[in-house]
Amino acid sequence: MKSTDQPYQFRLSVLVIPVSMVLLMWISFWADTKFKLSLNTLGIYPRSFSGLKGVFFNPFIHGDLEHLFNNSIPVFLLIAALLYFYQEIFKPVFILGFLLTGLLTWLIGRESYHIGASGIVYFLASFIFFKGIWVKYYRLVALSLLVIVLYGGMVWYMFPGIKENMSWEGHLSGFLVGFILSFFFAVKQPQAEPKFDWQKPDFVAELDPFMKHFDENGQFVNTPKPEEEIKKHFTSSMDVIYDYLGSVRK
Repeated sequence: MKSTDQPYQFRLSVLVIPVSMVLLMWISFWADTKFKLSLNTLGIYPRSFSGLKGVFFNPFIHGDLEHLFNNSIPVFLLIAALLYFYQEIFKPVFILGFLLTGLLTWLIGRESYHIGASGIVYFLASFIFFKGIWVKYYRLVALSLLVIVLYGGMVWYMFPGIKENMSWEGHLSGFLVGFILSFFFAVKQPQAEPKFDWQKPDFVAELDPFMKHFDENGQFVNTPKPEEEIKKHFTSSMDVIYDYLGSVRK
């Protein structure tokens, strides 16, 4: 981040990456429905070596259209937010979050196929919320509060028994991974751009026209008007001339 009050710059990647992620989710669902591929077998199957492939594939696989739609909007919004506000650390955070969420689900999940991008949603929401709180920069705190307003209700789905056939383990894994990663990636707190000359690091008080109005004791002193300065210099010059002529006559 740049050290200004406007450190966030829109880049095309802010749209391209989240759109690509959502597009892959929809293409996978279409192909699974159209050609009866049974892609759910590519999901995470806990504590099974073959089930590890789901770490890479499960976010792109969904059981029905409602499941897919419910994940598409938060995936798009949260990836875009992570890209825009945390651009410098986006790659390591997203890649680690993606993989660790899947691995933790593989470790703690029930013996069933875990599919869907919900774990990624929980990871992103958790990281963005906690990181904004740790950094304490007003824009990032505001983003954290927005995440709470939009997705705060998701916290209940990290516990068993809330909804049947729901991978609460994936939700809990994403939340824990986001929380932990928020501690490990440093973010420079943006600094406000100087609004006045005296706030700039290269400011020299002695050369500033306004500061010349003050004496060494900090007292304000009116500077002579331009015409007074001219008169003063003219009088001084005439005195020099008279002194010179006087010395010549002698």
